[in-house]
Amino acid sequence: MEKINLLQKFDLFKEHWSPKIIGELNGQHIKLSKFAGEFVWHKHDEEDEAFFVMKGSFSMEMRDKTIELNEGDMLIVPRGVEHKPVAANEVWVMLFEPAGTLNTGDVVDEKTISELGWI
Repeated sequence: MEKINLLQKFDLFKEHWSPKIIGELNGQHIKLSKFAGEFVWHKHDEEDEAFFVMKGSFSMEMRDKTIELNEGDMLIVPRGVEHKPVAANEVWVMLFEPAGTLNTGDVVDEKTISELGWI
């Protein structure tokens, strides 16, 4: 058991839309990711996702609305809800998802990362 300094972990990578695992808890992976620009429309049929904004802000687009998230905000996207994160500037996000959750959900494209690394 060791403490994890989130700011130090964020300093270990620069790439966007490439989640890094920092811990595991009851079958859930705790991940850090940096967002910039637009992601892809996608959904997760079996998994809920939690997004916690550590630094910056972004919009979570859904087919029927857009939710603005700022530093300190958290959003849980229920399974089956189509969504697309959009960040005008770089944002640092902590994610909580079941282990094995594919970052692009039901879509496979150039942003899909099937093997996540630990930092």
